[in-house]
Amino acid sequence: MQAVAYRKSLPIHDAAALIDVELPDPVAQGRDLLVEVRAVSVNPVDVKIRRNVAPAEGSDKVLGWDAAGIVRAVGPDVTLFKPGDQVWYAGDLTRAGTNSALHLVDERIVGHKPVNLDFAQAAALPLTAITAWELLFERLEVRRDKGQTGQSLLVIGAAGGVGSILVQLARQLTGLTVIGTASRPETADWVRELGAHHVLDHSKPLQEEIARLGLPPVTYVASLNQTDQHWAAIAELVAPQGKVALIDDPDSLDIRLLKRKSVSLHWEFMFTRSMFQTSDMIAQHRLLNDVAKLVETGVLHTTLTQIFGSLNADNLKRAHALIESNRARGKIVLVAD
Repeated sequence: MQAVAYRKSLPIHDAAALIDVELPDPVAQGRDLLVEVRAVSVNPVDVKIRRNVAPAEGSDKVLGWDAAGIVRAVGPDVTLFKPGDQVWYAGDLTRAGTNSALHLVDERIVGHKPVNLDFAQAAALPLTAITAWELLFERLEVRRDKGQTGQSLLVIGAAGGVGSILVQLARQLTGLTVIGTASRPETADWVRELGAHHVLDHSKPLQEEIARLGLPPVTYVASLNQTDQHWAAIAELVAPQGKVALIDDPDSLDIRLLKRKSVSLHWEFMFTRSMFQTSDMIAQHRLLNDVAKLVETGVLHTTLTQIFGSLNADNLKRAHALIESNRARGKIVLVAD
């Protein structure tokens, strides 16, 4: 099968940073689905791994943790899907990625693709939807109750992939006042279109931005990127007994800044369930099916903003370069030939 891989951790402008390869067709075993990949999206995790995790000498490492496609075969223990089903999922960090013609994935982290989206539109959503959902409803323990008002959520980096779905979830399914951050006119407009009540400029001190709008301290903070740069501001503007959730990788944080207000800190890492084969791993199957229903009823919308063409090394390098620039808006998708 055709795939895109890398053999050394190289800068994205290097010709060998990502390469087209031929690999053996995988075989479904256990609870695996063999999926014909029809579209993938590109996430910051792809870039982080390519830059920091060198493959074993002489081996090809395939990236990619978002896919939409068609089930072609199932393992002997599969009960949730059958060949021909259209699916979407975000994969497993401990296994080969989705940048390939065929891909193996455990059925417990796969959902049925929304019927009203094509494969490209669907591929934009799984990883960010799982991350945003788990962060909002499981880590921060926000209630799905539009009648519960008087509390607020600050989303730092709201125009990115996770932010784009988190803003929608919070606005559509909760009574929170949603405050997003963006630093450019086009990204600020995007965040407003997604449903944010207010948009702040995160290139300016966030305390001043909150004060400028006359907003009270925020109940919940979701810091999606550059947390170390905003940490002091987060500690200052979060409400007493509030909650903060992170998804990025700051070098260090002084969590003592949260003590005075009894603020709790939460990490969200959507690969935890599959990485550790947790007893509730199937929760992501249910989550993706719930999100699919919300998409089909028009409550949530795809965050696809750009299609970079066919799934090949040259197009993937373009996508990685854009993500590395920190100027991406929404999600970048590539499609099978």
